[in-house]
Amino acid sequence: MKYTLYCHRIFCFNFEQSIAFYADTLGLPLKSVNDEFGWAEFSLPGGTLAIEQQDPNDEEAHTLVGRFLGISLQVDNLDEVYAELISRGVNFQGPPEKQEWGASLAHFKDPDGNVLTLLG
Repeated sequence: MKYTLYCHRIFCFNFEQSIAFYADTLGLPLKSVNDEFGWAEFSLPGGTLAIEQQDPNDEEAHTLVGRFLGISLQVDNLDEVYAELISRGVNFQGPPEKQEWGASLAHFKDPDGNVLTLLG
């Protein structure tokens, strides 16, 4: 069997706000938007990051939105990117922290409270 990773999905309630955050605030390249289906894709080296709108009236959707995602975005200079994103209003959980295994990590939240990680 051969597998290819298609995308990492991030669930949100406010579709337009999420698109603006990932495209404008983080600067990710927007690949496509389908307003009818509440689906947007961002092109990244190694795959696609997708935003998928959820219905805030659906109780089950609340288990998908506003959680730790396990998605790490690698950057060349973590301290520089951290400072730039702070100036753009990104909500970090703390400054970059050096890990025992060598890299540094900084966790941040998107507008829906989903937690992503910068790796440098």
